[in-house]
Amino acid sequence: MSYDLAVWEGERPDGDAAARVVFTDLYGEFMGGRGVKPTAQIRQYVEVLVARWPDLIPDDEDEDASPWSDGPLIGNASGPLFYFKMVFSKYQEAATFAVEVARSSGLICFDPQDGRLLT
Repeated sequence: MSYDLAVWEGERPDGDAAARVVFTDLYGEFMGGRGVKPTAQIRQYVEVLVARWPDLIPDDEDEDASPWSDGPLIGNASGPLFYFKMVFSKYQEAATFAVEVARSSGLICFDPQDGRLLT
């Protein structure tokens, strides 16, 4: 089980319903496996996250060192969108940090599971 977050660049949507539409559109455009390079702002955001907790390395014996569900974390970024998962047992601390960093970076943070804006 995991907890998902989406972070993107752009204007803040006017409410949760508008954010769901923006997320759906961005996801459809950028997360289809086309391999669009992440924007500089998204790349910097991911770098802050992995500076706090390391990337999850496949077959790493210490998989408890990271809250991320997969790695490298930057592999979940495409263009202005970053959609990532955290292991459920560690998501509270990691999600709180991720939301704070998004807010301070001027990024939009959205919980796609609950369909609500977090920043």
